[in-house]
Amino acid sequence: MKKLFIVALAIVSMASFAQDKKDGSKRAQRANMEKMTPQERSAKRLEKMTADLNLDAKQQEKVKQLFAEQDATRESQKAEMKKKRDQAKAKMGEQKQKMDDKMTAILTPEQSAKWKANQEKMKDKMQERRGKRKGDAGKE
Repeated sequence: MKKLFIVALAIVSMASFAQDKKDGSKRAQRANMEKMTPQERSAKRLEKMTADLNLDAKQQEKVKQLFAEQDATRESQKAEMKKKRDQAKAKMGEQKQKMDDKMTAILTPEQSAKWKANQEKMKDKMQERRGKRKGDAGKE
């Protein structure tokens, strides 16, 4: 009975190690894909599709053009989103400055100094939490 239990435990542990390696390799592949340029990613996708689907030269050319169009669209969307994000960030900064100015006008100098110190503490804590999240995301 002990031997059977030990053998079963060994099989289960080997199976779990095999799954971990599979997941790790997919993560590595995804990381490598993210480092590639859009053209390199498209070429790699085209190679895979050619091998999987037996594409002829005409089909390869059409798929290549389609991928190029998709890449151009995606890049323009990324640029547009970055522009919107930057605009929103600037607007939030302006609103924060207005709020800070109004708060300083309301508070006494001592209260204002204490309030600003508390604001800095909260900002530091938030940055610390962000740093932890970014660090944890890379380890998964």
